[in-house]
Amino acid sequence: MRDLRWETISSNYIYENKWFHARADSCKLPDGRIIEPYFVVEVPDFCNVVIVTEKEEIVLVRQYRYPIDQTTYELPGGIMEANETPEQAALREMKEETGYISTDIEYLIEVGANPALMNNSGHFFLARNAVNTHLTQYDALEDIDIVLFPKEEFLALLKENKLRHGVQIGPIYEALIRLGWLQWK
Repeated sequence: MRDLRWETISSNYIYENKWFHARADSCKLPDGRIIEPYFVVEVPDFCNVVIVTEKEEIVLVRQYRYPIDQTTYELPGGIMEANETPEQAALREMKEETGYISTDIEYLIEVGANPALMNNSGHFFLARNAVNTHLTQYDALEDIDIVLFPKEEFLALLKENKLRHGVQIGPIYEALIRLGWLQWK
């Protein structure tokens, strides 16, 4: 197979803050063409958890998302902290955002959030037999509702396209396969 990698000729940061860096690169393609600027967004890796209670309920968070001006249902999760493994981040986020804990956690998948533009990865987990034992500890700007969906209601929510966070859909299906909740027709 031919090598499709691009060569970075130069890289210039055009914006930087704690959570977001944007850079404009000059890139040489394998056939010699130059693309400039090629914009790259650098953001931290994140994790999300498909939480399943002992009663086979899925725990989601409901929150407002300003860029799309909608309130959405999503998997709990967030940005990984420095020197934190994906599993440590998932367990921390699950406990902080929902109050649920689980000793039955399984790594599902790593995905590129948007590899055409962004350099980060999302790490997804399945937590079975979760129990609510802690008070939530939201970050300063988090305004979250915790919502539990019984198995059939969750599957209907998914089928009706009511989950808007696109990067979470594939990992949700992977979790459903592992749980044995999908029926193939």
